[in-house]
Amino acid sequence: MYRFILETYRRLIEELSLTKTRYLYPLFHIRNRLTGLIGPRGVGKTTLMLQYIKKELYKEGKCFYFTADNIYFQEITLLEFVSNLYQNEGYQIIFIDEIHKYQNWNQELKNLYDSFPSIKIVFSGSSMLDLVKGSYDLSRRAVLFHLPGLSFREYLNFACNFDLNPISLETLLQGPSTIEIPRLLPHFQDYLRHGYYPFVLEDVHSYYEKLTRVIDKTIYEDIANYYNLKTPSLHYFKKILTYLASIPPGELVIHNLAQNLGVDDKTTQHYLSILESVGLVREIYPIVSGGKRIRKPSKIFLNNTTLMHTLAQYLEQPISKGMERELFFVQSFQDAGIELFYSSEGDFQTMKVVFEIGGKNKTRKQLKESKKPSYLVKDDILTPLKGEIPLFMSGFIL
Repeated sequence: MYRFILETYRRLIEELSLTKTRYLYPLFHIRNRLTGLIGPRGVGKTTLMLQYIKKELYKEGKCFYFTADNIYFQEITLLEFVSNLYQNEGYQIIFIDEIHKYQNWNQELKNLYDSFPSIKIVFSGSSMLDLVKGSYDLSRRAVLFHLPGLSFREYLNFACNFDLNPISLETLLQGPSTIEIPRLLPHFQDYLRHGYYPFVLEDVHSYYEKLTRVIDKTIYEDIANYYNLKTPSLHYFKKILTYLASIPPGELVIHNLAQNLGVDDKTTQHYLSILESVGLVREIYPIVSGGKRIRKPSKIFLNNTTLMHTLAQYLEQPISKGMERELFFVQSFQDAGIELFYSSEGDFQTMKVVFEIGGKNKTRKQLKESKKPSYLVKDDILTPLKGEIPLFMSGFIL
């Protein structure tokens, strides 16, 4: 079986392209003994790991890659396999893909870390990997890199062979600016529908079918195994997702959703937190502090606009354009690591700036009471006026 795994590894490396890499690639490193690459299913974690191996390590012959969901690991432990790789084959850098699919992964990672001080271990896994609260406390041992889906800028680079650089939030706010790209707004609409997950570059026609499988695998494999949930409970997660796809932004009431599901409020809240942990929904909090934040509910969105369009296939109603605009703005900021809140002074704000999201005819009426610098973020425009930001440009900060 070792030979088969080795041949698979070599075949993957040989057939891999280095032409385009994700934004995280130049930042990714393995200077620490334990390194994790986490993110939702389908965003390109495996490709990034293999590209790093091919470009940085493969010629030296000191690293080995395998995926932890191989049937072989029902017969042998990761500890035994890695021990053989080190002692018998001389590998000093081990890449373990899909670590969360291996039962008791956290204990064995700790054992590997403690037992082989000369080995560097790099693992990938779902966003659900709870290294801080886990009983084996890998948080102080591992350096984690988080990979979200494609930003609009990355999508343009991949799909249209551009070489666009990210812009900072400060640059975005400085004033009117334009980006000269043919058919920019049609490209933006394409991105909203099917641009978040990199496998769109393989075949756009089977995209929603593939993403539906990603959703099902996340629920019926990842959630089921990690949280030890039985099959009768799992259909609630798909119901929650389609419910979120059907309502305007900010109109989720936990009690109403719980009644719709036929479960209690506490269970519903728990299911939502699970969906957030696996990258299927995202949460945004109010710009308040202390006890007020506890009393004021957060807003729950689907994780990205592509998920919304995929789930809309199961609904008999059009997508809310307002929800699509707000979700794109939120996903762009949060994926770029910018802390964003919802606000009574506008739709959203950072700690210092307020944003109101809308179409090209949106006015500053809702921003009149704002005491902070404020901006209209407008859809369907290319050239902004002072105090305006084209919505699509939010997708250039990553």
